[in-house]
Amino acid sequence: MKAFGYALAGIRSLFLFAGMLVYIIVYASSCIFSAHSKVRALRLRKHFLKYWCLPVLNIRITKRGHPATFPALYVCNHRSFADPIVLCRYLKAFVIAKAEVKHYPVINWGAELTGVIWVNRQDQESRSQARNTLVDTIKSGFNVLVFPEGTVGITPDTLPFKKGTFMEAAMHGIPVIPVAIEFRSRQDLWLVEKFIPQFLFQFSKFRTEVKISFGEPIYGHSGEHIHSQAFAWVNATLQEMQAGWSTAFDPA
Repeated sequence: MKAFGYALAGIRSLFLFAGMLVYIIVYASSCIFSAHSKVRALRLRKHFLKYWCLPVLNIRITKRGHPATFPALYVCNHRSFADPIVLCRYLKAFVIAKAEVKHYPVINWGAELTGVIWVNRQDQESRSQARNTLVDTIKSGFNVLVFPEGTVGITPDTLPFKKGTFMEAAMHGIPVIPVAIEFRSRQDLWLVEKFIPQFLFQFSKFRTEVKISFGEPIYGHSGEHIHSQAFAWVNATLQEMQAGWSTAFDPA
């Protein structure tokens, strides 16, 4: 059964990358007639996720709440590399992503094309530049999605949220919308160090089940206040999601 599962994951990866290449080529060709724009690129990503990526990976989503109708900063806990795939099915946003993803084949092309803000979390200048880009992006009318834990969390509660983006939101009057994401299976947590082995491990099962919940906007002039409000909401929502449903944190 394990061999069959890994074969299934391998086939899915081939379909996924082939589909991504086709989408990129078709979009690039279309730019001959209609210029590339952020709006078009975000629409392309949403279409790819809805009609190709999620069906190929057989990800079933239960959603509560809706994204706002105005530009905002979305902050979410981080479980898996699949988190942006799930969230951006519903949310047109530039995603703040670690610079290492630049080295993932094909994925980096898609990210560059459809909206990403790269950050090297070990570099203070890179972090500062990312925060400036975040503010400029939202002020220009687009959403930004950030995972303030700074890495994936594999415990029932989130890791502490880093405060930088919350301080920027307070300073510039940007609404912050908390989002919670939870998976049903422990296989969906990032338990394997490298990307490709984790992909094969995670998607070797037939179906992936996930819940997401969008909260209400949080406003304020205090970054500390916004930070604590978002952190508390996400953790309380995760507890609700896990109860009687998720087996991700059951003893092995």
